Amino acid sequence: MVTLDDTKTRIILAAIKAVRQYGLEGVRIQNVSELAGVSSGAIYRHFDSKDQLLVECFTYVDRQAAAIFEHLKFNPLTMLTDSTGAIKGLWLPYFRFWTSHPDETVFYHRFRDSAFFPKYDKSRDVTYFKTFIGMVDAFKRVFPSLNRINQDLLWLHVLTSTVMYAKYVVEGALPNNQETEDTVFQLLTTGLSGYLKPDKPQKGKK
Repeated sequence: MVTLDDTKTRIILAAIKAVRQYGLEGVRIQNVSELAGVSSGAIYRHFDSKDQLLVECFTYVDRQAAAIFEHLKFNPLTMLTDSTGAIKGLWLPYFRFWTSHPDETVFYHRFRDSAFFPKYDKSRDVTYFKTFIGMVDAFKRVFPSLNRINQDLLWLHVLTSTVMYAKYVVEGALPNNQETEDTVFQLLTTGLSGYLKPDKPQKGKK
């Protein structure tokens, strides 16, 4: 027997798939209904509107992506001996999450790229990224130079570029192999290399 929670999840997954097929603007409740195997009325019992459904789809995917960092082993000391390796150890599982979830990747990219996102972004709850934020703070403590970068631009660059390249992979524009992963990572971290060095105390400074 399908519970209400199961039905809601089924609707969300169907909506994500429907957006991949029909686009964010083109998708209709009827499309979601057909893919989920439920009536349109059942959808409206869980969601007030298509807009609310799409927001909950984004939150669902966003939480999945954030959960990646909950399961990673992170030793801050490795940043001093192999800063690039430490970053890759965090980034690679995140990138592979997207390349292994095609529907979610295309949906997420389209939603973030839509005119609807900026308004939603101002009020969304991102506390479920607290583990990732803690890792970022650890990097900034070890490498204070990172604080000289606009943090919003830095992580927007890393996140959106990662999802963008993953979208190219799931759509077949890029091969899903080790070479792609290494090249994407190199492109993303080239601009960071000059900041991943502990600050040296200035001589004569009190």
